[in-house]
Amino acid sequence: MGNRTKGRNPVNRFTVKMQKKLVVLFFLILTAFGGLSAQLFLITRDNGEEYKKQVLSQQEYDSTTIPFKRGNIVDSNGTVLAISNKVYNVILDTKILMQKEENLEPTLNALKKCFDIDVDKVRSYIAEHPNSSYYVMARRMEYEKMNAFRELAEDPENGTNIKGVWFEDEYKREYPNGSLACDVVGFTTNDNQGTYGLEEFYNDTLSGTNGREYGYLNDDSNLERTTIPARDGCNIQTTIDANIQSIVERYLREFNEEYKDNVRTGNGAENVGCIIMEVNTGRILAMANYPVYDLNDPRNKENLLGMPVFDEKGQRTGEYVTQEILNGLDDAEMYRQLNGLWKNYCIVDAYEPGSTAKPFTVAAAIESGAITGNESYNCEGVLQVADHKIKCHQTFGDGYITVQQGIERSCNVVLMNVAFALGKNEFVDYQHLFGFGLKTNIDLAGESRTVTMVYNKDTLGISELATNSFGQCFNATMIQMITSFCSLINGGYYYEPHIVDKITTADGATIENIEPRVLKQTISRSTSDTIIEFCNTVVTGEKGTGHTARPAGYMIGGKTGTAETQPRGNNEYVVSFMGYAPADDPEIAIYVVVDRPNVYPQDDAKHATRIVKKVLTEVLPYLNIFMTEELSDTEREELEALKVQITAPPEGSEDVQVDEDGNPVEPEGDSEEGEDKTGEEGGEGEGDGTPEDEVDREIWKTFPKDPETGYLKDPDTGDLYDPVTGSRVGGGSLIDEEPDTPEGEEGTEPDGTRPPEES
Repeated sequence: MGNRTKGRNPVNRFTVKMQKKLVVLFFLILTAFGGLSAQLFLITRDNGEEYKKQVLSQQEYDSTTIPFKRGNIVDSNGTVLAISNKVYNVILDTKILMQKEENLEPTLNALKKCFDIDVDKVRSYIAEHPNSSYYVMARRMEYEKMNAFRELAEDPENGTNIKGVWFEDEYKREYPNGSLACDVVGFTTNDNQGTYGLEEFYNDTLSGTNGREYGYLNDDSNLERTTIPARDGCNIQTTIDANIQSIVERYLREFNEEYKDNVRTGNGAENVGCIIMEVNTGRILAMANYPVYDLNDPRNKENLLGMPVFDEKGQRTGEYVTQEILNGLDDAEMYRQLNGLWKNYCIVDAYEPGSTAKPFTVAAAIESGAITGNESYNCEGVLQVADHKIKCHQTFGDGYITVQQGIERSCNVVLMNVAFALGKNEFVDYQHLFGFGLKTNIDLAGESRTVTMVYNKDTLGISELATNSFGQCFNATMIQMITSFCSLINGGYYYEPHIVDKITTADGATIENIEPRVLKQTISRSTSDTIIEFCNTVVTGEKGTGHTARPAGYMIGGKTGTAETQPRGNNEYVVSFMGYAPADDPEIAIYVVVDRPNVYPQDDAKHATRIVKKVLTEVLPYLNIFMTEELSDTEREELEALKVQITAPPEGSEDVQVDEDGNPVEPEGDSEEGEDKTGEEGGEGEGDGTPEDEVDREIWKTFPKDPETGYLKDPDTGDLYDPVTGSRVGGGSLIDEEPDTPEGEEGTEPDGTRPPEES
């Protein structure tokens, strides 16, 4: 029994001494953990926020901008004029790409294949920036190219080593119709800011707010994301009708092609502008200029060819841009020329309106009670005013003619007498009432300030009153003229002109409807009716100056205008026609201005009236305004060639016969007693009642036709005369030592465009 413990291992025996040591060790470890916990508590209490920031700053995270979509611009029928389409920037993450050396070549080959990226440039960047996470290799790639790369990268056989490339969303502004309504729409810069036109004026409306997506790794190494969505910009619907706008632009371009490089190198005119406006709303149906540019490529230098060259002050140098001049322009000069191209002539440039201002003078005089409109005045071809002799374009005079005939024949002498009856104080008050010198506040960027380009009561003398009466020696813009003219023919209601009808959200909800807004009444309904009656004779009267503006099948009214630019005697003119249709109840007004046509002589309003005729020939049927006149065979053939719809006039309408130039031809035996006929009682030759006086006044009819120009030419003086009206063309200044036109202040023109010229 004493041997029962024999063979036991003493190492396995857990002695009391060992147990005590283990207990001591346990308490030592426990004490250490307690001390560490206490220390962590103190750190958290005293420095917790600081260490928290350090930890968060070392976590991996990313932040991506979600771009907003700029709002669309559409015409009145919904045709898109400006839209933003999604495009993609190609981004390289060098760190991810270079995690494996074998990723480099397959990735570079895919980039070259899909985006035609310069891979040598990318290699250099990788070598210089091995830790870069963001490098833009290509911008604004189309979806098709981006998708082709993704498909290649996801290919299980060929895409396993394509790494480190991702795509950043962006929007690219595009203009589906190229140059259509370019001066109205405007364009955007690379940073999505509107420049010129609607893009600038409604920039805040069209712009939205970028969104953002945040991503980071949390304490558990899980990816957390927070997204703030982008808010897209609003859409704007314009009053512009793209179909009417296209018609207008086609004929402005046709005019340029016809007269380009005619008597000098350059475009068919320095500027040609046209506005079509609804008479009773102020809505702009079309607004166009020439030259134009492609909104998708606004900096294309080729568009500058043929334009005037501008100096550092924005003034004409007398030269015109040729390829040689274009090649020699530095950056500052190029930008100056582009500004001249981008500006909207219809609202920026101010010029002397010429005889289109005459209806305003007559309207003011009738409305104020200074005249009744039935007065007659004697025109002898010139009128002495103070120390000046002011001429009429009718060199031989008109004799005694009425105010209506003064408008019909565009007689300066009659208008000067009307202005004298009105008086300078009333004249200035009515100019202000009509809006001359004031902005119309049209919703387009760039409208000029012209307050210093008209006279006030302190500066308007008798000579200035005389010349202002027929649209000389004060400046106006096209938008001022047509806006106020509409008030003359709609009963006196001055509507604020506008281009935008409606603003909607990106999902189509209407935010604002922009209704027609009457700002004031300029004249009474009775005076308006009288002005319509007078202006109708400009087109229908035997000696009316606007015969060639009448479209086939329609009777319209209006007023021609011719103004010599400054300095006087340079034989450079601005010619124009302001008209409306239908003649008996105006619905639309049209204003065409041709600035220094590339012809000789320039002072012939037919350069404007013929554009009006062509435009209205297509626009009126499109607007469902029915014909009122019988068509001649020639007119019918012309309309059929243009594929213009022919609508029969109402029964009982008068059959008006016209010659090839659109001049009314009176049937034999139909002349009524008392009608204004040459040599008849009550006619224009009433100077002293003698036949000799009448012969002298129409001696121009005996002049031979100049084969080079088509005008009648005085064999003694060489002066040229219109073969229909007898008006002198190319005859030089109307007044000796003419009063100066008020000058505009510097710095009043918008956006770096050249200042309006005195013309």
